[in-house]
Amino acid sequence: MQLDILTILGGIGLFLFGMQSMTGALRELASRQMRAFLSRFTTSPLTGALSGAATTAVIQSSSATMVTVIGFVGAGLMSFPQAVGVIYGANIGTTMTGWIVALLGLKLKLGTIALPGLLAGALAATLSHGTAARIGRLLAGFSLVFIGLDMMQEGAAGFEAWLSPDILPPDSWAGRALLLVLGAGVTVVIQSSSAGVAATLVLLSSGAITLGQGAALIIGMDVGTTFTAILATVGGSLDMRRTAIAHMAYNVVTGAVAFALLGLIVPLLAGLLGPQDPTALVAFHTIFNVAGVIIMLPVTAPFARLIERLVPGRAATLTEALNRRLLDDPSAAMDAARGCAGRIMREMFGALGRSLKPGGGRIPADTTRRLDSALDALHLYLARIQIPADGVHLMNRYSALLHQYDHLNRLAQRLTQDEDMHGLTTDIGLRRPALAFGAAMRRGAQTEGGLTGASLARLERLIAGRTQRLRRSALLREHAGLVGVRDVFELTDAMRWLERAAHNAARCVHYGELAASDTPDVPVSDRMAQVAAGEV
Repeated sequence: MQLDILTILGGIGLFLFGMQSMTGALRELASRQMRAFLSRFTTSPLTGALSGAATTAVIQSSSATMVTVIGFVGAGLMSFPQAVGVIYGANIGTTMTGWIVALLGLKLKLGTIALPGLLAGALAATLSHGTAARIGRLLAGFSLVFIGLDMMQEGAAGFEAWLSPDILPPDSWAGRALLLVLGAGVTVVIQSSSAGVAATLVLLSSGAITLGQGAALIIGMDVGTTFTAILATVGGSLDMRRTAIAHMAYNVVTGAVAFALLGLIVPLLAGLLGPQDPTALVAFHTIFNVAGVIIMLPVTAPFARLIERLVPGRAATLTEALNRRLLDDPSAAMDAARGCAGRIMREMFGALGRSLKPGGGRIPADTTRRLDSALDALHLYLARIQIPADGVHLMNRYSALLHQYDHLNRLAQRLTQDEDMHGLTTDIGLRRPALAFGAAMRRGAQTEGGLTGASLARLERLIAGRTQRLRRSALLREHAGLVGVRDVFELTDAMRWLERAAHNAARCVHYGELAASDTPDVPVSDRMAQVAAGEV
């Protein structure tokens, strides 16, 4: 009996490791497409639910989908109400694992057939690189899933005379409640509802548990899987925490409804498919998740407002998107860094815009200190992002972020040069371009996308042409004795400040636009990027 128990535990371990390998490989292979798909098709709760279901079904991990969505929310790429729709769909998509296990793993018993696949996948993952290695990990993980299932079935068959529904909490309301708590606890410990669902299906097929007991365990596992999303938001932004709490609240509500209807649904499925048929349990899992989406979609807006009241807001900080738990996913981490850089940029633009207007004064010292502190935090976060050697598109995004950081840092230094800014609004010749630049900065500070890199580049060229003419005029006036040398130096310093500030602002927006793309075309060997990363 001890050997049988060890066989079951080993099978669960192989299944869990196989799922992790398969999910990781799928996520790397489809990361860019998944991100583009989610960001494009989340315009409403319904499209969000459909895209969340499709994404989760492909990458075989609702937790991976939720972490990506949480990263989007933290970076400001997706609003909290939009994320709620994806939450709905992720719960439907995660039932695909159960169908694969029930229809292929338990009915066809592919463990022996999967052994050559495990060898081929392991060799590909070991001897190759890049996409071929990921495909190898995918094949090896897929094979381990079925080998683990076979081991679980073998172990369960060895002591099925001892393991029976009688030794578990009874198939009553109180007993089912205990099983629900047990299912949630197991998922929190092993951090995978898929492994828990697979083990439950094996126990059901061997007669160790009843369909009602298995259904209670499945409901608990759906609730327990929200713990991963909660962990991912520790130290994150307000909307990130709201997304995780919404995920948990939705699973608790749908789980409670499913639990209340167990007495109605379980006998119906048992009569249609059989009391020990694993597909009956998977059908229950799918039915209550689909029903939950149907129930919640019409009340998405009030549900989102309820979560906002339960998780009240506070003053947003510039660096709240820099969640260290997102560093495991380079794309999500760069989304967070991009969101932080955007907030810093808009804060800088606002400070410049207020200063460069009629009656504008000096930029407060506490503003510059807050910006410097945020830039330091962004620098440290960027330095911790690890990009795979073959991730060209990731490296290009990363390079764009480093370029943006470099220009933000330079622009922050300009904010402290009050003596150079003094003549901008007092000199007749410089006043007009300075006020135009200030108006552009105020526009860019209002909302993301308020300015484009192209429009700022045009303004930069106009300022450069104007200051070049003013510089020649100032030198001629000095030569004619109309102004002193000191006044000429002050004037040319102000011109130089305006030209460089306009250039830095334009490049900040330009590289921010590149960082928003999945395939930015920027050089990765630029020395500025290396300096910003602290490499030279």
